[in-house]
Amino acid sequence: MIVRRIAAVLAALLMAPAALAQWLPTKPVEFVVAAGPGGALDQLARVAKQFFDGQKILGDRPFIVVNRPGGSGKVTFEVLAARPGDPQVLAFNTHGYLASFIGGTLDVLPHRDLTSIAVLLDETVAVAVRADSPMTSARDLVAALKKDPASQRIAVATSVGNHIHVGVAKPLRTAGIDISKLTVVPFKSSADSIVALLGGHLEVVASTTPNVISPYQAGRIRLLAVSSGERLGGVLADAPTWKEQGIDSVFHSSLGILAPRGITREQVAFWENAFKRLTESEEWRKALVRTQSQPHFLGAADALKFFEAEYASMRPMIEAMKLGK
Repeated sequence: MIVRRIAAVLAALLMAPAALAQWLPTKPVEFVVAAGPGGALDQLARVAKQFFDGQKILGDRPFIVVNRPGGSGKVTFEVLAARPGDPQVLAFNTHGYLASFIGGTLDVLPHRDLTSIAVLLDETVAVAVRADSPMTSARDLVAALKKDPASQRIAVATSVGNHIHVGVAKPLRTAGIDISKLTVVPFKSSADSIVALLGGHLEVVASTTPNVISPYQAGRIRLLAVSSGERLGGVLADAPTWKEQGIDSVFHSSLGILAPRGITREQVAFWENAFKRLTESEEWRKALVRTQSQPHFLGAADALKFFEAEYASMRPMIEAMKLGK
């Protein structure tokens, strides 16, 4: 049943020629963000708003960012599920929602239950400690956890079992740690978890790179490792990868775009083209440099296949955390 549904959606998407992308919104477009104002997702949504409104991509219709945090994305996806066939409400998709579904904290598998529009970028997960921590490398963290997997309190946002949790658990599992025994502490945001780290309330924070840049530049935290295959550039150029420290692990969390089920091929093609133009813009390029994210554009059909493959590949990791349903 699932295979037939995915095949049918793929066939419809592949049949959508660029010439069909003549549809335009007839009312304001709502972009629902499953996080509060100021966070990494919210910042990127507002870059999209600036571009779409400034370039009149939507004609005279505004692009409105609506913040709906809560429930590991459930609150946001309920908005889209309640408006089938409506192409004027959109949301982000991420690896975090795949992980939350596998772990049982989310009852929506977004790429199957909604409409995939595109993949936009890849985020890297960084692991940080206070600047005065005795741990100076990922090897130090691994050594401590081999002695006692529960000895280090590791913060993630916004839920246990999400993409950030996976981003730190994957290399630790590769290094021989029993990740089901880790002490993982969830916070409402990475900003909150970093405040807790700086206050001495925990030992380690795992976070996507946008959230660590400011305290890293201020010299308040030390980055033990980043999950990318190669070192990042810019302000994080000195942060070592897991691989260069002898732990052969790479992980990215990809950011995609979703619409409700039941929208037309013309509407899919319009949004696919609109977000492709966004990713080619100077505003978007600057945002990626600022957040240390990597460009990764995929159109609708490829985005659906990508998230389905990532869903399958993440299952063993989530199950190793003893969170799989």
